[in-house]
Amino acid sequence: MNKELTRRDFLRNAGKVTLGAAALTAYPVSMAAAEETTPVWPWKYVPMDKDALLKHCYEMFYQYGGCGAGCFGGIVDIFSEVTGYPYNELIPGKAFGLMAGGYGTGTLCGSLAGALTFIGLVCQPADANAVRNELFAWYREHAFPAYQPEFESITTVAHSVNCTDSVGIYMAATGYKMADPERKARCAAVTAEVAVKTITLLNVLYGYEEAEPVEEAPAADAALAANEYIGVGVSEIGGEIKVKVTMDGDKIAKIDVLSHNETAGISDPAFKTLPDAIIAANSTQVDAVTGATKTSEALIAAVNDALSKVGK
Repeated sequence: MNKELTRRDFLRNAGKVTLGAAALTAYPVSMAAAEETTPVWPWKYVPMDKDALLKHCYEMFYQYGGCGAGCFGGIVDIFSEVTGYPYNELIPGKAFGLMAGGYGTGTLCGSLAGALTFIGLVCQPADANAVRNELFAWYREHAFPAYQPEFESITTVAHSVNCTDSVGIYMAATGYKMADPERKARCAAVTAEVAVKTITLLNVLYGYEEAEPVEEAPAADAALAANEYIGVGVSEIGGEIKVKVTMDGDKIAKIDVLSHNETAGISDPAFKTLPDAIIAANSTQVDAVTGATKTSEALIAAVNDALSKVGK
């Protein structure tokens, strides 16, 4: 009995060895070799040509099916050329197409999602979190699209990382629809610019370039005279517009625009003509400037905000 059991055990184990050997020969690379070449995480990071990256990710927006795929796939494509393994083993950028349109629900911009996926490959968690926070802060205040290889366009600031805000504000300012080539070109530019910013931040993290100098915080508003009042309005395009209104008795004597993030060129007529029109009428019941309606409305709201403080 013991001899029979021993024989059966031997045959059973021999069968396993035979099957294992046959299974290994079915693959071009053995399991042992695969284990030996498994990349250590975080993966190796090296700097790359940013101009080439900008152009490539813009093109990959169209080829890979959207912003998330274009950003992640575009970065990996160039890393594959520069470093080879393990980046050349990753699946194509098209697999990340579902990131587009804020994952189809207008949430986090897909280009940011693609960027975060890459950051997670090359950074420890603490570093990844820091890079993400810097990337998000930049995105919220960046005027897109700065890169305009196909169409000339105004730029808008989202003050948000969500697709619905970023794209929505741009379409409201331009009148473009989702299917318009100009809108697609804008999002292709967002894809490319996010990729380049991501690489810039990683270059700084790994010591390949110096961080951009931090702008000093603006000085606090100088003390206001008794007849001066600060007001703020919010534009759908550039966000906050701040003004200072100077009164002469019950008349509006002067309007100074202290700060804004509106699109240069497009918003200029509003800032040039509206203050004089309000002063002449001694009222904010004036017409918005054609072509700069959103800026006009925000500027008028800022003046009204200042006037609401008169006598208080």
